[in-house]
This record gives sequence, structure tokens and C-alpha cells, in this order.
Amino acid sequence: MGARLSPEANTEAPREALSFHGDATGAQVHLDTLRCTARRCATFHDGIVFSQRPVWPGERVALRVLRHEDGWCGGLRVGFTRLDPAHVTTACLPPFVCPDLEEQSPTWAALLPEGYVRAGNVVCFWVNRRGWLFAKVNAGRPLLLRKDVLVGAPLWAVMDVYGTTKAIELLDPKATTSIPSENAVPEATPGEECIICFHHTANTRLLPCGHSHFCASCAWHIFRDTARCPVCRWQIEEVVAVPSLKTGEGS
Repeated sequence: MGARLSPEANTEAPREALSFHGDATGAQVHLDTLRCTARRCATFHDGIVFSQRPVWPGERVALRVLRHEDGWCGGLRVGFTRLDPAHVTTACLPPFVCPDLEEQSPTWAALLPEGYVRAGNVVCFWVNRRGWLFAKVNAGRPLLLRKDVLVGAPLWAVMDVYGTTKAIELLDPKATTSIPSENAVPEATPGEECIICFHHTANTRLLPCGHSHFCASCAWHIFRDTARCPVCRWQIEEVVAVPSLKTGEGS
């Protein structure tokens, strides 16, 4: 068994970067050589993967959805388990983390909402000291997934590359903190001119950064040409209309 994680332990001590456990994987999982990318080869199941080490309460597990595959119902599942992957083989893993692995071991996982698992999204999940499992996508607000995780013993992160989620990549959680929050982005005021063409009205928002100083024509040109916000240089994943700014285009 792994070392017990004391609540009083120094959680600021350096930690080994998270990667996927190299041996405990679902039958359809292929890992890259660095064990940072997990891809499901076929079907919609047998995509379970674990972190290579226990995760501290409050420690973020960050990943990017690399590939989305239509035709299935539901996607990525995330959570934590007391099952030490060092004692697990592919042959003994069930097809699904929910409910199969949960029924076989002390495991707590949840299905992420459909909007969380689009290709390109960065998902963080964690469990706090009260045993509450949270997740958030990009710069969004935390979503409470469940409140019954038993902390006080080593917990490994567990992910199920299931259904519409075809491939994921583990990230450095510190790097994801550079994703700007939409709440901190200054809004374009109604009637404000697009800062690119200075002709049409700003009526779109770039996601996930949230900048909204562009007309629809310029925003889509930016998305097609560079896919990076001209203000913050963050990768653009989506261009959406902003109803409060749709006051018509300038003449």
C-alpha cells in the first residue's frame, strides 16, 4: 500500500509531474512514450487510465481533450480511486469506470457535461479535504460533481476515455492558470466600433478568453487565419454572438 497522506503534510513540497500509469490501462488505450497522452483505439469503452502517483486533496488534475468522436452518447468520466494502479492489470480492468470500477473498488467518478468535453477544452478536476469532487472547463466556474469521496488515504486520479471522448492529454496545472477569466475581461460597450475595421459594431465574443471588441466579419477572419485573440493571443476555440452588443452594424 502507498504512504498515507496526512492532512497536515506539506502540500507545497515539490511533486512529480502527473502522467498516466504505464501498465494499468483499459484494453483499448494507447499511451504515448511520455505517458501524457491517452488515446482509445476502438469501440466506445475500455478506456480507463490512472495517474502514476497519488493526488493530494486540492491538487488539480489538468487535461486537454484532444479528439472528439461523434456517434456515441456521453463522454469523459473523471474521479479518484483508492485502487493502487501498481496492483492492477489490463486484464482485470472492467470496461467502464461508472459503474463497474466503482462497484469493484473504492472509486468515485462522474460523467462530465457534454459542453466540457469538446476537442480543445482544458478540464481541471480535484477533490477537496471535505471529499467534494469538482471540475471546471477552461476559465469557467467550478462544477460540483459529487460530495462523497473518502479522503484520508491515498487517492489516484482515474479517467475514462469514454464515448465521444477519443483522446486526452495531461497538462501542467500551473500552465492552465494563464487562461483568462471571462469575468475579468473588459466588455465592449454597446455601439462600440470593432477594433479591427473601425467600421462595424463590436458584436461577438471570442472564447475562452472572452474578449468582445470585434464585429462578426473580423472575428471570423481572425478565427480562420490565426485562431488567436489579437488582444491576449489566447487560442480561440469559438466565436459567439453577444446579444447585448447586437445593435446593428455601423454604416
